Amino acid sequence: MNRFVFADPNLCIGCRTCEVACVLSHQDDSRIAAFDPTRFYPRLTLVRNGQVTTPIMCRQCEDAPCEQVCPNNAIYREGGQVHVIQERCIGCKTCAVACPYGAMNVVAFPVEQKPSSALFAMNKIKAQALKCDLCDHRAQGPACVEVCPTNALRVIEPEDMTKLNQQKRQEAAVAALAGVPM
Repeated sequence: MNRFVFADPNLCIGCRTCEVACVLSHQDDSRIAAFDPTRFYPRLTLVRNGQVTTPIMCRQCEDAPCEQVCPNNAIYREGGQVHVIQERCIGCKTCAVACPYGAMNVVAFPVEQKPSSALFAMNKIKAQALKCDLCDHRAQGPACVEVCPTNALRVIEPEDMTKLNQQKRQEAAVAALAGVPM
């Protein structure tokens, strides 16, 4: 079982603080001062449906459908986590189609190249597959979890899932003994 961030829709208020924290966490310090809203690419997506809001992010799947379909092997699993090698990503969006949670986003943005001649600089488009990386660059863990004002987000560890499954089995056994339908 892999670690992942769980979002409780009963606690989420849709404030988008998690999205902002995610974007800021993945920017160079030099770019924060010149924050460009046209390059606002969080690695999670806040979904609003009627009266429910919840962030959707990568579940770090064991079988990782996104990894299985990537034609350039830009997606791989290591250390219980799914990673993307941006240099290999060609922006084909196959990973986004394969993700059962809709947690993979492919974004394209201009990258300024060094001029081939002194007359002008060429702009090139670069695509990147973005997904939750559990803020593995931060010692404190995922920025979204740290800033959530309602504690709707939490990191689920493999041990947590084991305990949750045991608890559900015990509750089902007690209910069965008491004759209570589940």
